[in-house]
Amino acid sequence: MRIRTAIGLLLSLACGLAQAESYPAKPIRLVVPFAPGGATDIIARIVAEPLGKTLGQSVIVDNRGGAGGGIGMAEVAHSAGDGYTIGVATVSTHGVNPAITRKLAYDAEKDFKPVTALGTTPNVMAVHPSVPHKTHAEFVKYLGEHAGKVTYASPGIGSLGNMLGELYKSTTGTSMIHIPYRGAGPAKNDVVAGQVQVIFDNLPSSLGLIQAGQLSAVAVASPQRLASLPNVPTFGELKLDANNDPAWFGLVVPASTPDIMVTKIHAAVQTVLKRPDVRAQLAAQGVEPLGNTPEEFKAQISREIAKMKVVAKTAKIEIE
Repeated sequence: MRIRTAIGLLLSLACGLAQAESYPAKPIRLVVPFAPGGATDIIARIVAEPLGKTLGQSVIVDNRGGAGGGIGMAEVAHSAGDGYTIGVATVSTHGVNPAITRKLAYDAEKDFKPVTALGTTPNVMAVHPSVPHKTHAEFVKYLGEHAGKVTYASPGIGSLGNMLGELYKSTTGTSMIHIPYRGAGPAKNDVVAGQVQVIFDNLPSSLGLIQAGQLSAVAVASPQRLASLPNVPTFGELKLDANNDPAWFGLVVPASTPDIMVTKIHAAVQTVLKRPDVRAQLAAQGVEPLGNTPEEFKAQISREIAKMKVVAKTAKIEIE
């Protein structure tokens, strides 16, 4: 009986190894946990086609939006670990959601194997042009003189914009009132109209408004100043290091996915991120290619969750 069991295990291992070595043998699904047209979707589509060509199979983008990325990411977590389902992870899905959601349908650290961070994009704190902001000190003084009156907009309670706003309040000791909206578009529209004074956003979605003079940037979360906004300081320059982490986008697979498949996907992504056309398309979206190792990306996710848990606890943000 034991011999039969041992033989069965050996055959199973051999079969699994053969499948892994022949991977991929069919199209791969790339789950974007947000609606089409947003930054995550755009980045996924830039990478999907060349990734498919590198792997030798089509990579099909599948948008599964809802619950701040929670619905799509739960689907990835509970998919078969056969290498044919890959998810696009973000600060929202693997930082904010684990920190604020009481009954999250996935464990951001245990239910996935990180593959790599595709890249990073700066966040920006922007204001209506009528708000004094020639220097950060002037803006902080304005907040102090108008305590309890200055408002900031976000796409909703528990959104990344909400978390960034609360983080800024805690690190600067200032006061602002959060005005949640149903989406980033309406939030930005009201800041442009002057009905709300401040917004925290991914730079790509606000850069056009800033360049048009409809919003004014106070500071950016970036390792260095940006060529597109050379006169705007980074949060690091302002000694607000906790606020200076840019947003990131990466790839994860179900936890049961064989390591050999993770290695193949990672190698293919590395090849894709070195392509000049891909780098140019990402740069046009304000994305700096990264392509770190699975171990580095795992540590990056853990740091994000820990940081967001502190923000959530300080601001008392929790959702079901």
